[in-house]
Amino acid sequence: MNWEETIKYIRTKPEYRSLIETAYFEEDLPLNVERFKSGSEFKETLSLIKKYSNGGKDILDIGSGNGISAVAFALSGYNVMSVEPDPSETIGAGAIRRLREFYNLHNLDVKEAFAEELKLPSESFDIVYARQCMHHAYDLEKFLEELARILKKGGTLITIRDHVVFDEKDKQWFLENHPLQKFYGGENAFSPNEYKQAMKKAGLDIKLELKYYDSLINFFPLSQKDIEDLPATTEKKLKESLHKKIGGFANIPMVFKLYKRRAGFKDNRLPDEKQIPGRMYSYIAQKV
Repeated sequence: MNWEETIKYIRTKPEYRSLIETAYFEEDLPLNVERFKSGSEFKETLSLIKKYSNGGKDILDIGSGNGISAVAFALSGYNVMSVEPDPSETIGAGAIRRLREFYNLHNLDVKEAFAEELKLPSESFDIVYARQCMHHAYDLEKFLEELARILKKGGTLITIRDHVVFDEKDKQWFLENHPLQKFYGGENAFSPNEYKQAMKKAGLDIKLELKYYDSLINFFPLSQKDIEDLPATTEKKLKESLHKKIGGFANIPMVFKLYKRRAGFKDNRLPDEKQIPGRMYSYIAQKV
């Protein structure tokens, strides 16, 4: 299956209903836009852009997918160039054009291209925004060099929700656990050092690295309260797991304490992000 076929397929499967909703893959394109635009992730993203972009209004949205972010930015008053290599009217450039017509947007252009091959004028955008896109780069260094090239001096790159792995074993674990990898086989991830080194090589000065727990941008669809409750939730799940294995002996404090220690769980602390396959990071960098 390709990506479009995968999305059309999982829309027919009840077990993927939650994923369709939280990933904004509904067949109703305007519904995806309205939910994304009103959501906490986009609101927090706008806050970061306003803080770091020095009032810039010209945005290049890389890897726009079905257009939720590009249209949300255009509706928020930005001048947007949306770049998406997939021509699909379901999850690609065709979908973005349909949304542009639906909302009658005159401040949104659409270009079909890969980020590594933009062929756009140098220093032409205030902001480059890439949501869940950088980890799909077929050449990470070229990807970032091209984004840096089209940024104005002092311009801002913001990369959102990129999968992070720490070694090859961790990467394989992530791929095995990704719900759609088995269908289309197009997932990927890099280490934090690979992302940061490629940014620096491209002449980008990293201003902010948001690790998984640092921002709701990364841990969505979990809420801030979900994260705050996570230690208690994790402890409850561990207790249930141990009870299934040894029954009532799980209620013995010392037995449960040893089990928690073996599982790497520490009271009142968040689980190590390394226990989350393909945890997401976000970055903000500026062109030197």
